[in-house]
Amino acid sequence: MRQSRHRWFVVATFLAFILLHQADKLLVGPLTTPIMEAFGIDEARMGLVFSGAVLVGAICYPLWGLLFDHFRRTRLLALASLIWGSTTWLSAIARTFPLFVVTRASTGIDDSCYPGIYSTVADYFEPQKRGRVNGILGLGQPVGYLLGMAIAIFLQGSLGWRNIFLVTGAVGVLLSVVIFFFVREPARGASEPEIAGAKRAVSVRFSWKAAVGLLKKRSLVLLFLNGFFGVFPWQVITFWFFRYLETERAYASGRMFVFMVVVVLLLAAGYPLGGTIGDAAFRRFRRGRLIVAASGVVLGAVFLAAAITRPLSQPLAFEVFVGLAAIFMPLASANVIATVYDVTEPEVRGTANATLNFTEQIGSAAAPAIAGLIAVRASLGTAILGICTTAWAACFVFLALTAVFVPRDIARLRGELAARAGSGP
Repeated sequence: MRQSRHRWFVVATFLAFILLHQADKLLVGPLTTPIMEAFGIDEARMGLVFSGAVLVGAICYPLWGLLFDHFRRTRLLALASLIWGSTTWLSAIARTFPLFVVTRASTGIDDSCYPGIYSTVADYFEPQKRGRVNGILGLGQPVGYLLGMAIAIFLQGSLGWRNIFLVTGAVGVLLSVVIFFFVREPARGASEPEIAGAKRAVSVRFSWKAAVGLLKKRSLVLLFLNGFFGVFPWQVITFWFFRYLETERAYASGRMFVFMVVVVLLLAAGYPLGGTIGDAAFRRFRRGRLIVAASGVVLGAVFLAAAITRPLSQPLAFEVFVGLAAIFMPLASANVIATVYDVTEPEVRGTANATLNFTEQIGSAAAPAIAGLIAVRASLGTAILGICTTAWAACFVFLALTAVFVPRDIARLRGELAARAGSGP
């Protein structure tokens, strides 16, 4: 019972971390206009600010993944939280644009710590429940964006964007203390049925053979390719949608806030909804998670395209279609992460998740800058529509292919874990 309570405390702590970290990370979107005014820059140069942090985060993913598989993940996550606070403070005090680009890029170091969160939680929950738990953790991203937007709208005038960053940096330092002292490290693979039911101790230690073997799993490689394209839309929407509403849809700040509250709440609902549906489908057949993920990609693309193409004279239709897109866009997230763990050995899950995130970020690092360039030459609406629909079309193909190979990769992993549990030392 105590272990059961603690695992939900861990989920709650990590959810708070993700929510507040995302609020800090995504604040730069709602604060884009005052930051551009402070440094006297256009969209193309502001795109460099966005892409810099994404690129640094992508580069750091492999390092974090290896560290999480070798050392105590909870200690490393506490360190990541401390880095979050420190780098945010540095960006707050930067007085020149080149220095701001560098310091804001440095905030990407801690952005790549999420594999440690998901691999830790995976060792607390059995496979049939991971989609739902991952969906709960996924709530932190849209709600964090909503919190960041609220902070930007209501505190920008009284505090200014620099002081806002000072406050959010302090939150990161505080959370590092909470994680360091109160979150316990679970045994690797402890939630796997074969290992949990073993009569003898089963060794779960990192090996390079298992790490290299990740690239031999067809379903995993296809998920990496899906990830390369999958985050393009999220980067563009995250960093530019606020300004799109402001400049091309003529939203006043009050109306924009109300609209975005509704959209983000629908987006937040999509994460646990997708994870829950994915778990139910997975219990019926092993391709279930991928079918749910692919369906979300298609429906999200269709409704977003319908929204962006609405003329200004149809504001209600625009808002309805954006809301529908928000529900379906996150369906893939929890299911993709759960599928990675469905086919990956416990000792290399940090590396597997980090590799996925690396391909996601390295692929999409240029997306904000590309969108900025397109916006200067055409419009933000054109940039958002073109990048999102193209990327999601590629994602559907890779998710469909993954569904073909995933049953045999799952069966292979379950057989290997059973063999380990039966052989003993």
